[in-house]
Amino acid sequence: MSEARTTIIKIGGSVITDKNIELTPQTQTIDRLAGEIQEAAVKNLIIVHGGGSFGHPSAERNAIKQGFKNSSQIMGLVETHHFMTVLNGLIMDSLITHNLPAIAIMPSSCVVTNDGRIRSFESTPLEMLLKMGFSPVLYGDAVPDVKLGFTVLSGDQLVSALATRLGAQRIIVGVDVDGLFDADPKVEKMARRFSHLSLDELRQIQGSLGKSTACDVTGGMFGKILELLPALEQGIPVTILNATKPGRVCDALKGICIEGTLIEKE
Repeated sequence: MSEARTTIIKIGGSVITDKNIELTPQTQTIDRLAGEIQEAAVKNLIIVHGGGSFGHPSAERNAIKQGFKNSSQIMGLVETHHFMTVLNGLIMDSLITHNLPAIAIMPSSCVVTNDGRIRSFESTPLEMLLKMGFSPVLYGDAVPDVKLGFTVLSGDQLVSALATRLGAQRIIVGVDVDGLFDADPKVEKMARRFSHLSLDELRQIQGSLGKSTACDVTGGMFGKILELLPALEQGIPVTILNATKPGRVCDALKGICIEGTLIEKE
């Protein structure tokens, strides 16, 4: 196991891509976020990113999450997987340009699921790299599944699995809104942001969390929260913030209080 001071940051697909236009990266945002990660200079950092308009449209068209039904899906899975490697490549380019020791790890090569849930995760190479000072970079991917044949593994499930396995210090989740709200802030102008929630309070409001209106085969905000519950139950705090706003990610990584939502066990 790596040191217990691991930080895991998840950057949502809605931040790094235009989710309404297929295969459209937000290159300026990607570059800015790489700069903020560089400035924060956090040790033992794992980066996970979503798929946005690279992964989700093809996965949805070809029903990849539902599993293998017929041979017509095969090229759909190949396409979904490839597009995610393309997006990952753009992110890696920016991280390395900013002199960050980032190294990509392909989830489909080390994770097997069972009915959509992680069954086995060969994390030894990742842990070895982390100990040496590298920053592993993972992403949502189409992966083998013992029951379904294949499925979509969300970055959010990866984050929770890594956090609990490594005993992470904290999780930071960058989305395109200012945290968790009692309604969808993109639809309801009077939506109220929760600045701090305990695990019990989070469970009480789960039903009111709106789902994303854009294409998202991994469940939108509601799905993110469900995936993070195991980490929260282990006492790992989660900060949800707006990564489209400059400086927020850097400040959060530095431990500076930012506008967002902090969720803790107690």
